[in-house]
Amino acid sequence: MEHRSLGRTGVSVSKLCLGAMMFGEYGTKDHDESIRIIHRALDAGINFIDTADVYSQGESEEIVGKALAGGKRNDVVLASKVHMPMGHEPNRRGNSRRWIMKEVESSLGRLGTDWIDLYQIHRPDPDTDIDETLGALTDLLHQGKIRYLGHSTFPASMIVEAQWTAQRRGRERFRCEQPPYSILTRAIENDVLPTCARYGMGVIAYSPLAGGWLSGRYREGSEVRGPMSPARQRLANRFDLSMAVNQRKLEAAERLAQLAEETGISLIEMAIAFVVRHPAVTAAIIGPRTMEHLESQLTAADIELSTDVLDRIDSINPPGTTINPADNGWVSPALQTPARRP
Repeated sequence: MEHRSLGRTGVSVSKLCLGAMMFGEYGTKDHDESIRIIHRALDAGINFIDTADVYSQGESEEIVGKALAGGKRNDVVLASKVHMPMGHEPNRRGNSRRWIMKEVESSLGRLGTDWIDLYQIHRPDPDTDIDETLGALTDLLHQGKIRYLGHSTFPASMIVEAQWTAQRRGRERFRCEQPPYSILTRAIENDVLPTCARYGMGVIAYSPLAGGWLSGRYREGSEVRGPMSPARQRLANRFDLSMAVNQRKLEAAERLAQLAEETGISLIEMAIAFVVRHPAVTAAIIGPRTMEHLESQLTAADIELSTDVLDRIDSINPPGTTINPADNGWVSPALQTPARRP
């Protein structure tokens, strides 16, 4: 499998990154089966694994740690994240120094490792000074507990602010962004991807299948009518087919499926190949729940999309366009809370 440099770090990672969100209580409950999936991905040439403390409340990290025991750890670029709530207490979440310094120790313990290669801030936290966050991460890097800093779902303005803060305050800087990106979710093409490219940052794109919309499950006339699981019930604005914006996604997914069939590849292959072909993208995160899911996604690494196919994709969903803005991953609190609006 092709490997690429993670931004300008000089670290080589596979262009498919194994996402571990579906390992554990909220996905594949069988630890042995999850480990078999991880080992199959490593055997296929993947050397990049992404998890987070919040995935199944730490269980995902524990599974990844088990899978990498016995000598496999040294050959894997391991990424994890911090920010999401890990309990009901108000200080067991966020981007404060207090929480980061505490939670990295928990993640290291669950992963069974002395260091995390890429430690990422899972979401922005407007209530925490970015210098506070960078200061804590810089100290962890100097202690050898993490190797590189990253963030996820940061808008371009926050990416720039963080880079300038690091320069002005003498902090280590963020080297990677993890945004949502798919054929149906293309807003980052406008400014996030160009900004990352200017700063020499790696980009590991999550949800290349648009949360399952590009898996082939959502087709016109299918039995899927809306949220089908507790997780999707919490994301009804992204999956509820009674909403007009999601009907537009369904129409686009149908046209894309037909294009894939005409091209002689699967919709999954086309969707992932589209993401990894962008010059600013380092890797696409695939998040299989079963071995069958993994096998159906691994083949995308060898797919090259022609100019004609790319033009037809653009005609279905134009560059820079996200059909349902809820899929963009993060909305400023100022737009969610009337009291904070200008």
